[in-house]
Amino acid sequence: MNNNEPIKQSTVSNSLVDVLETVLDKGVVIAGDIQINIADVELLTIKIRLLVASVDKAKEIGMDWWETDPHYSSKGQRIEEIKEENDQLHDRIQQLEEHLGEKAETES
Repeated sequence: MNNNEPIKQSTVSNSLVDVLETVLDKGVVIAGDIQINIADVELLTIKIRLLVASVDKAKEIGMDWWETDPHYSSKGQRIEEIKEENDQLHDRIQQLEEHLGEKAETES
């Protein structure tokens, strides 16, 4: 190898990095529908929506489902536990109110 030769650098990888950086920075939405019909009767419709973006960009546009999904986050698991406790408390309050209503009716 001759030391006087210039170092060759691939422009393809640079372009790919630039495209990936732009996609993650701005985001890309891919949408499509698949329909299966037989004799003009719709049997199945599948709606496909795909968003490719960085986590920061997704949060910026209001998408942060992975933070509260119990399958992906311990925070999400705690939220599910709190929801269950909340439902149990609502049921208990309703039972107590019904009991108090019944008691008030019998006393009058």
